[in-house]
This record gives sequence, C-alpha cells and structure tokens, in this order.
Amino acid sequence: MSTKSSPAKRVALIAGPTASGKSAVALELAEARRKAKLDTWIVNADSMQVYADIPILSAAPSEKEQKAHPHRLYGEWDGAESCSAADWAKRAREVIAEAHEAHALPVLVGGTGMYMKVLTEGIAPIPEIDPEIRSVVRAMDTPTAYAALQIEDPERASELQPGDSQRIARALEVKKSTGVTLGDWQRAKTGGIGEEVELHAVVHMPERQWVYDRCDTRFAAMLKAGAIAEVEALLKRDLDPALPVMRAIGVQEIAAHLAGEIGKEELVERGSQSTRNYAKRQFTWFRNQSPEGWTRVESENVDIKDVFASLLRN
Repeated sequence: MSTKSSPAKRVALIAGPTASGKSAVALELAEARRKAKLDTWIVNADSMQVYADIPILSAAPSEKEQKAHPHRLYGEWDGAESCSAADWAKRAREVIAEAHEAHALPVLVGGTGMYMKVLTEGIAPIPEIDPEIRSVVRAMDTPTAYAALQIEDPERASELQPGDSQRIARALEVKKSTGVTLGDWQRAKTGGIGEEVELHAVVHMPERQWVYDRCDTRFAAMLKAGAIAEVEALLKRDLDPALPVMRAIGVQEIAAHLAGEIGKEELVERGSQSTRNYAKRQFTWFRNQSPEGWTRVESENVDIKDVFASLLRN
C-alpha cells in the first residue's frame, strides 16, 4: 500500500467473489463518510455490470442505491460492444481523476481481478500479433507448441504446465511475432496508477459455503426480479454470441429455458451451479493473484471502522 501520495489521491478498493457482499460494504463506507460530511463515489470494477443490458443478471446496484451515492461505470457499455480490461481501466482512471477533482473518495467495487490488476499495475504494450503467425501457432497441437516454446522462451515454458494449451500458444505467438518474450513485455507494463495513489484495498473472502449459499439465493431472486425478460430482450438484439454480454452467467441457461430446452427447475439448478463455479474461480484468483498489501477479510462481515478507519476521518 503506497503512502507516498497526499490524502487527495486516495483510492479505496473492495474486491472479492460474487455474492460476498462487496456492494453492501461500499454503501456502508459511503454512508459513514457522508455522516462525517465526506463525499464518496462508488466505481464499478465488475466486467458484467458495465453492460446496460443486464442490470438484474449482473446484480448491479438498484436505482435506489445508485441515487443514494454517486455511482460510476455501471451500465456504461452497450451489449453490442466489448469492454476489455484496458477499456475499463482507461475509463476508471478518468473517473478516479474526476472524483479527486471533486474532492470525493473513489471506491472501486467488484470481482473482476484482472480489471483491478490492469488499473493498478498497468498493461503490457504488446503489439498486434501477426495474423499468419497466430494461425500457424494455433494450428499446432499442444505438445508441439510446448516444445517450440521451450526453445523460444524457456523461462515462460518452465512456468507453464505442458497441457496449458491457451497460455502456451499465447506465449509462443508473442515471441514469434514480436521477437520479445511475454515476460519482458509484462515487465514493461505502462499506465498503472499503483504508484500515483494511496490505495486502501480490501479483499472480502468469507467462508466458501456461505458464499455458495448466497449464490443460490441470489440467482433465484434474479429470476423473480425479471432476469428472464431481461435475457429475452437481449436475445432479440441478435448479438454476436461471442460478445462478453452473451457469455454472462445465466444468459445461456435462460436462453435454453426460453427455447424450451430445459424447464424452470433445471434452469435454477444450472444457473446456480454456474454462479457457484464462477465464485470458485474468483476465490482462486484473489487467493493467488491479489497483492500482498491488500487486506484480506475472511469473516462474513467487514468492519469498516477497522479496515477503513483513516478514510472515515478526512
């Protein structure tokens, strides 16, 4: 956690798996700061809540919650667009600067660790991969690609499992196309705000079964709140199935239900399982990838007076 910057450059971050209660913590922090006559902006850091088409299915804050305190980057992208980590980070930097200009504390909230990592650490300036090289590499079987990587980039090869086809192909195409290893590109990251702000980061990691139970409850609540109609409207747009919004958890399951392929009971079962699987991946990411300086809270509740004490005073 950097202490080089002035209080005016402070940023709070609340991360964790889906259904862990991050948004509630952010609202509690904002409300406590309001009582101290301090302004707070809540900034979305969830890769699905950026899309305007699926506020229910992405569990975006309600209209009432968004009116209580300024919220930014929720529903800002149309589903026909793809919001990459770099796209989001660019807008997040702008919003954070606007919040600081307004003497407000920006509070990043979400479960998309890669978004947060790109924002804080920057992104490797890797040029576009030559399409012909990409085609050749992607046509290789995994053992052949791995053997080639051991020659082209032995450092990266030693870090990967021989069967990790996607990462092997990525590392190999980068080296063959640019002449520079992926590791060297990553060491040349640019655009991160980590050294520019005083970051107060918390990773909320409650007991897994508690989160899984909340995933089940929440998916059922989404269906009652109108998620089926939301997906029905999305499908009518006839968007490219490869777009991120079309791969949001629950979209494919609800689409199958609307097509008469599965009944309501199976819809609930599949959607709940997909949500739990996603939470499990997030647990793994935050446990292994979040920086050591980020405070981990493993209880069900986050004591904001403890973990965010300095943010409640000024």
